[in-house]
Formats: sequence, structure tokens, C-alpha cells
Amino acid sequence: MNTAKPSSPAVSARMSRQARRDTAPEVAVRKLLHAAGHRYRLNVRVPGMSRRTIDIAFTRSKVAVFMDGCFWHGCPQHATQPRANAEWWREKLDRNMARDAETTRHLVASGWTVLRFWEHEVPGDVAERVAAVAKRCGTNRRRDDQGEL
Repeated sequence: MNTAKPSSPAVSARMSRQARRDTAPEVAVRKLLHAAGHRYRLNVRVPGMSRRTIDIAFTRSKVAVFMDGCFWHGCPQHATQPRANAEWWREKLDRNMARDAETTRHLVASGWTVLRFWEHEVPGDVAERVAAVAKRCGTNRRRDDQGEL
């Protein structure tokens, strides 16, 4: 592993300020799910893995939703490769992608259904796909007064 540092303190500070949770795409999807009556938990720790969380979790039906940023998670369509300190960034981003794959494998082996979406995907489309899977795996929708969904 390369022990190089970010190219400058300014770059390091800027990157550390990037939102890790409650990003605009994530919030948009959550609002749509909530408006449709779905209930979920946020930033749930991945069982058996330290320092890893599920962005949107349907814990009863074991559905884990991740909203991945194109830069940080290596979107095949939008990922960019920084030119300054390129080797350090390539290793860092490769580790992120390897960690994503490891987290997915771990959750699937634990009986979870894992859904991963890119930040550029249309929130309405994402919410529809999440809702369909959550329903298929055991719904988490709020019940009305008569116990009906």
C-alpha cells in the first residue's frame, strides 16, 4: 500500500468535508419512500463489520440500500481520476470499491438483500425499485388504523 499523502492540506480538508450521509440523492429517495408509506432506519451499522453503515435499511425484511457517490465509489459512467497525486488516489478509490464489494458479500451471506445505486440515478426510479424489493422481501409499510397496508 502506498503511504503517500493527499497532494495538499487544502485538498485533504476539502475532501474530508464531503458529505458521508444525508446527501441530496439519498434524501430525495428517502422522502419518496417515506411519502409512499415505507418505514426504514438510517445509517444502520453493518452487522459484524466495524465502521460500516447501511444508508437506508429495512431491518425486518433485511434489505440494505446504498446510495454510492460516483467519484468515491468508482461509477463506470462518471468516475474521474485525479491527476495530482494520481497513484495515491487510485489506491484510495480502489480500496473503497473493494470495501463496497466486501460489505455486499458479507450482507448477502448474512441473508440481506443488497441494493446499490449511483448518485446520478433518478430518485423516483430508485425509490420504485427499492419499494418493489422491500415489498417482495417483507414489507415495512405503515399500517392504517384497520391494520391494512
